[in-house]
Amino acid sequence: MERLNKDSEARHFLDTRVIPIVRGVASEHVYLLANALYNGGIRAMEITMNTENAPQMITALRTQFAERMWIGAGTVLTMGEAKSALEAGAQFFVTPNVDLSIIEFAVENNLHTLTGAMTPSEIVTAYENGASAVKVFPIRSLGSSYIRDLQGPMGHIPLIAVGGVSVDNAAEYFQSGCVGIGVGGSLVNRKLIEVGDFARIQQVASRFIEIARQNAVSN
Repeated sequence: MERLNKDSEARHFLDTRVIPIVRGVASEHVYLLANALYNGGIRAMEITMNTENAPQMITALRTQFAERMWIGAGTVLTMGEAKSALEAGAQFFVTPNVDLSIIEFAVENNLHTLTGAMTPSEIVTAYENGASAVKVFPIRSLGSSYIRDLQGPMGHIPLIAVGGVSVDNAAEYFQSGCVGIGVGGSLVNRKLIEVGDFARIQQVASRFIEIARQNAVSN
């Protein structure tokens, strides 16, 4: 956790351990969504780069939640997307795969990367090349026992569970050794967004934060 602990803005994530994955949300809804997440205790957000107007959303959220939230770019697959996200003001990158050029670019520009990996070799490669944490993805295919098995040889590498995380299984990922979770549709529920039920989203956010506080290991 050393790389994240050095950054006061990254502490927003370490204080709460939950990153909502915002994908396919319309621009007109993103502030109301972010506000509901913030009021529910969330202090970090990931806007995926395959969301329409993602760079503009990142820039707006950086302005609207300055110093209050850690705003990053997700699904960063190409160097072009990495550069666009940097220009938009993203504070971290999240990738679904190990791309050493994107990790290097982030390190050169003092950004964190939460690099997606699946196998032990990928996890070690990502971390040794500068990733701040490794996103174990897709966790629904691997299960919490996989995280537990990794702790023996790789307990020094901060792992984040992503892909199928819900209020029903979040605790087990923390208990298995994850330092955090990335949560998509079970928190950023597009049906609730479309009908304007941001109060419900806030409630779910609060529940995730409660689970994290009760189960996450302090670092």
